[in-house]
Amino acid sequence: MAAAGARGQPAASMSPAAAGALPAYFELPVPPAWQAIDFISDLHLCESMPRTFEAWADHLRHTPADAVFMLGDLFEVWVGDDMRSLPFERHCVDVIAEAASRKQLAFMAGNRDFLVGGAMLRDCGVMALPDPTVLCGWGQRVLLSHGDALCLDDLPYQAFRREVRSPRWQADFLAKPLGARLDVARDIRRVSAARSRFDGGVDADVDPAEAVHWLHAMGAAELVHGHTHRPGSQMLAPGFKRHVLSDWDLDNGRRAEVLRLGRDGFVRVAPSTGA
Repeated sequence: MAAAGARGQPAASMSPAAAGALPAYFELPVPPAWQAIDFISDLHLCESMPRTFEAWADHLRHTPADAVFMLGDLFEVWVGDDMRSLPFERHCVDVIAEAASRKQLAFMAGNRDFLVGGAMLRDCGVMALPDPTVLCGWGQRVLLSHGDALCLDDLPYQAFRREVRSPRWQADFLAKPLGARLDVARDIRRVSAARSRFDGGVDADVDPAEAVHWLHAMGAAELVHGHTHRPGSQMLAPGFKRHVLSDWDLDNGRRAEVLRLGRDGFVRVAPSTGA
């Protein structure tokens, strides 16, 4: 997915990956005038979670940050950009476009919404973030990833991920009618839910050695990722730290959190409101 956006976005440049060991990564400089960037992920927006949707929309409208980076699984499911024809998804796109007219928004694909297209992001004025991206600014390099590619112990998921990320699979899938694609997505979600019940609800975590390998090779000391729904910060190894983003659920629970990076480092804050 190529970097895209409409208003004053920083340019992304590719750096070479280590021979056969690392994914290609992009370096993204922070504009000198910026004071703060918000990171969110795993909101799983859907029509059945209106409180979560409203909290997200309010945050985009009222956050004091210069940019909001959405690091995957913004949507519960996204089976192609023609989903914009559906009422709820059209409402989400309208919120994104309005917010992007006032501040920089960026999107990185997750495991639920990897079919969000570059053309749609450009239409909304949103920058596409490749996974992984190294953010360069304020004297540091921060590695950004959704996180699913680092969950190496989840072998069935990794096989599934390789299949659905292939251009041929995506072309075949997107050639199906929208209704048929939604049916396939529902079937995949039922299987995923069954696996979670079988595993006691415990999902795989990122592989610490692989995460440190990425960090070391990409010249970064800190990793920001989502996917695991285990918010918190911890040392992976001496000199290497990770920050796991919170999932959002204000309809069945009370969890919603923003990770904000500023000139003085990281802080976790509640979503902004108009109150």
